[in-house]
Amino acid sequence: MVLATYIDAINTALAEEMRRDERVYVIGEDVGVMGGVFKATQGLYDEFGPERVIDSPLAEGIIISSSIGAALAGMRPVPEIQFADFITPAMDALTQEAAKLRYRSAASQTCPITVRVCYGGGVGGGLCHSQTNTTWFAHEPGLIVVAPSTPYDAKGLLKASIRDDNPVVFFEHKKLYPLKEEVPKEDYLVPLLKAAIRRQGKHVTAISYGYTLQLTLQAAERMKQEHQFEVEVLDLRTLSPLDKETILESVAKTNRVVIIHEDHRTLGIGAEVSAVIAEEGFDCLDAPIMRVTAPDVPAVPFSAPLHMPSVEKIVAALKRTAEY
Repeated sequence: MVLATYIDAINTALAEEMRRDERVYVIGEDVGVMGGVFKATQGLYDEFGPERVIDSPLAEGIIISSSIGAALAGMRPVPEIQFADFITPAMDALTQEAAKLRYRSAASQTCPITVRVCYGGGVGGGLCHSQTNTTWFAHEPGLIVVAPSTPYDAKGLLKASIRDDNPVVFFEHKKLYPLKEEVPKEDYLVPLLKAAIRRQGKHVTAISYGYTLQLTLQAAERMKQEHQFEVEVLDLRTLSPLDKETILESVAKTNRVVIIHEDHRTLGIGAEVSAVIAEEGFDCLDAPIMRVTAPDVPAVPFSAPLHMPSVEKIVAALKRTAEY
């Protein structure tokens, strides 16, 4: 085991997969000589050269479209979208081409690309560098959408995504990049499509992913220390397809649910999780499902308290639900 930050885990996963499989390459803005704006690709250019670590133009549509073509030719591209806010020029390629290739070809074609996307607010990035738009892609059948919350999962899920034959949109919250955790030195994978129970509890289930999962764990500890409630914390990890089985098992255990995420409230991941629970686990519920989310505003407010879910907001929702 080695103590690694989230960004170190991403970097190591990329290096290991590029050494393991010569078909794997990275492409994106500043990923080469600069090593990435967050240093996720630092050192890769020196080891693998400009043919496998490609500095692209500032053109997200070209980055993704070229990666799809390369995937169809047998490569395994790992394109980077530097900020989630700028992914819209690539939407046609991702949703109309990558997501549909297997289906429209009767499974004769696959599109093994792993699109790394930096997302999330709360670091002073302002209007155009802070969005959480995971739901855009979770809504599209054919795409696997992943959002790890720990360094261990970041490495294991990225390696699993690169080896998967389906297109994966891999979301990395920028506030998680400094987070440290023990990570194995040896090769390992974290399975896609499987949620994880991060903390056992019996009074209420808290469901989250990404950076807000870390806030939820802090809130769960406060609930125990200050209010004597045991909160079970469920990390979705893969946002689409959802691991319904693990969600419903936890709800059956605690009978109460709070869902926390940084995306907008309306039609966010929490809305779909709520619908799944209402349709398939309604008899288990002893209280209304609650959500702690970002507000439905056109852009991210500069003031984090106006936008970001916080430990205080999560504790308040958990306490209200537990006492219902």
